[in-house]
Order: sequence, then structure tokens, then C-alpha cells
Amino acid sequence: MGDSAMVIVAIFLAAILMFVFPLMTMANKKDDVSVLEAQKATTEFVDKIKTTGIITQSDYDNFTTALAATGNTFDINIEVQKLDENPAKKETSIYTTIGDNVYYTIYTTQILDTIKDSNLALNEGDIVSVSVENTNVTIGQELRNFLYRVTGNKSGTVTASDSGIVTTNGSAN
Repeated sequence: MGDSAMVIVAIFLAAILMFVFPLMTMANKKDDVSVLEAQKATTEFVDKIKTTGIITQSDYDNFTTALAATGNTFDINIEVQKLDENPAKKETSIYTTIGDNVYYTIYTTQILDTIKDSNLALNEGDIVSVSVENTNVTIGQELRNFLYRVTGNKSGTVTASDSGIVTTNGSAN
């Protein structure tokens, strides 16, 4: 009786080793590829904004298409901090600033509303930040959640982010 119980346990462990772990490995690799693709698309989108100084609807559409090619759905957050320079006042022949430069922030919904009608022009010194996080649950996340339920760990998500300072003035044409 004891030998048959050991055989059943051995068969169960062999099944886990033969099927579950390779499945988890492949699912994790797919998540890794999705992270790399999302990071690449995000970096290319931000780099184009930084170098042109413009956010266009077609660039945003290309960005969302590249993200959708990963097979995941994403929550996209775009934040632009526009530099609001204080004017300088002239004293004799010396310029002195009245105060510090201040940034005001434009968020995703405001940006998307603006680029529907026309391009959003940015100025040199503005800061753009884009972050994405998947909203669906991947197979890798499902498997990790199942196994981590015992340990209480939280599974990772497919995320990417990039930011930078705009290097040229754009025009809204």
C-alpha cells in the first residue's frame, strides 16, 4: 500500500515537472517579450516627441498599434510638463528674472482631446513622460497568481515607461 502511494505521488510530481513548469517558462518568456516590445514602442514614441516637439494623432495611433501587436491591452498615461517661463524685467542693461520658472502639467485626456483636432506643439525645455501598463491578465500572470497564492507574492505586469526633455520647438500645423 505504501509503495502504490509513492508511485502516485511520483507520477503527480512528474506530471508537474513535465507540463506545468515548461508552460510557465514559455508564458514568462512571452511576458518578457511583451515587456521588451512595449518598452521599445514607448521609447520610440517619446523620442519622436522629444526630437520633433510635436504630438500628433498619427504618432499616437502608431504607438497604440505597436502596443496592440503584443497581444495585450494597455492603459496609456501621457504627461506633458510645459515650461511657463516668467518674463524678465529690464534694469539698466541687466536682465533679472522676476521668479523661478514653473511647469504646468497636461494629462492624457487633455492631450488626446487636443490631438484629435490638431497637433500639440511643445517647446524646448518641456518634459514629456509616457507610461503603459497592461490591463488584461496574461497566461503567465495567471500561472504565477495560482502558484503565488500560497506564498502571498504579487505577480508582475507588463509595464513600460520613458520620459525626456523636448529638444526643439514644435509647430501645431
